[in-house]
Amino acid sequence: MDETAGMMLLLATWILTALVKPPSAAALWLSLPAPNGTKCIWEDLDAGVLTLAEYAVARENKSDVTPTVSVKVTSPSENTLHHQENITTGQFGFTASEQGTYKLCFTLDSTENTSIQTGVNIDWKIGFAAKDWEAIAKKENIEACMMRYELELGVELGLRKAVVYAKLIHQRMLYLVGKGEKMKNDSEKANYRVALFSLMSVAVCILSSALQLRHLKGYFHKKRLI
Repeated sequence: MDETAGMMLLLATWILTALVKPPSAAALWLSLPAPNGTKCIWEDLDAGVLTLAEYAVARENKSDVTPTVSVKVTSPSENTLHHQENITTGQFGFTASEQGTYKLCFTLDSTENTSIQTGVNIDWKIGFAAKDWEAIAKKENIEACMMRYELELGVELGLRKAVVYAKLIHQRMLYLVGKGEKMKNDSEKANYRVALFSLMSVAVCILSSALQLRHLKGYFHKKRLI
């Protein structure tokens, strides 16, 4: 059963690879207000996802001075993954150790010339887009192969992409299954508590009615009404 499911997952992965173009990371532009302006961006990542980014400071108007910035990347648990100060360019990379929202913040360093409009160009690649397949091919000397092996090269790189897609899909499925189980357990606990509260309410009502009936019966006997 597991082998059949694996084959179906691999087939679905090949279909996605053939029909869907791999996502490419688009460059982002952030304008930092002077002085000491701060801008942040957020990204939700699953555990195990690879992240690579490059950034560069640029002036939005003509000036002989290029302001510097401070850069900080934090995890969902507020751990610092990358921190640089007084820089104009830089890069970082990490593999997400936990699922959640990761934050990237740029802070403009103090400058006397507050008229300088400063921006940061960011190239943030996540997951599949962070895989440099061309570099992998060069590293393994695949490009040095003869022309008749180009088809084999394409198949090998396609298999690697399919494996990455399969792992990402598998991680997402496990996350969704775990989340569904948690919601199911929470729902069952809530239903049990409601049922228990209802039974306790009925028991209290019955006990209260019995005590009232006993009190009234004794009162009527005392007054010789019955």
